[in-house]
Amino acid sequence: MDVSLRKVHDSDLPVFFRQMNDPESLRMAAFTPEDPADRDRFDDQWKRIRATSLVRTVLVDGDVVGSAAVYGEPGEREVTYWVDRAYWGRGIATAALRALLDEVTERPLYARAAADNEGSLRVLRKCGFLESARTRGFAHARGEEIPEVVLTLRAL
Repeated sequence: MDVSLRKVHDSDLPVFFRQMNDPESLRMAAFTPEDPADRDRFDDQWKRIRATSLVRTVLVDGDVVGSAAVYGEPGEREVTYWVDRAYWGRGIATAALRALLDEVTERPLYARAAADNEGSLRVLRKCGFLESARTRGFAHARGEEIPEVVLTLRAL
């Protein structure tokens, strides 16, 4: 299995839209757009992301399986990633995040995950992120405020 990253192509966006509308994935990610089924809002958001962030398409053996990005202001930049649920549990998110971190050498970097999203927390820890805070945030996908873990990747 070959996991790689490349620049986002316009043809990736319909795949991302489908992936980001999977109910189980949305619930697990928790912190999602208010209405993930709003295609116009999705397109506007991706136009902004592509203009202001370093964003990559995650490929497995040449197939589009997700995305990974670094966004935000210098010194406060965060990582985010999304992998199609059909590919969970195979080490793809970890490999994709490691590849992204090789490309983006700036530190510190931050990440956030729902406190009960053990899969994402495991990926972040495998990539060197350490828990730095706990907070609460409103999770649109769950319709309520939930506990959130903030993690930090510091320079070696």
